[in-house]
Amino acid sequence: MDISDILIRPILSEKSDRVREKNSVFLFHVYKKANKIQIQNAVEKIFNVKVESVKTVVRKGKKKRIGLVKGSYPDRKRAYITLKEGFKLDIFEGA
Repeated sequence: MDISDILIRPILSEKSDRVREKNSVFLFHVYKKANKIQIQNAVEKIFNVKVESVKTVVRKGKKKRIGLVKGSYPDRKRAYITLKEGFKLDIFEGA
């Protein structure tokens, strides 16, 4: 697995903005089978920063039904990334 495949996209929402401003924590959707060490290495290499901690959460997909057809959205894995003091990610500054 390549490091560019691990990070899918940043999570930009009002809740993630409050968390980021309060604790300097950045949120990303990540590849479901990636572990914390792989996520930490990917963030450090892609953005040239130092990561203090990584916390992950798997959010289950919602069940949906259209007529007689039942289905569900896929599960998603989120990573809460805390950077060391003095580092920041520029992609979140313009949001």
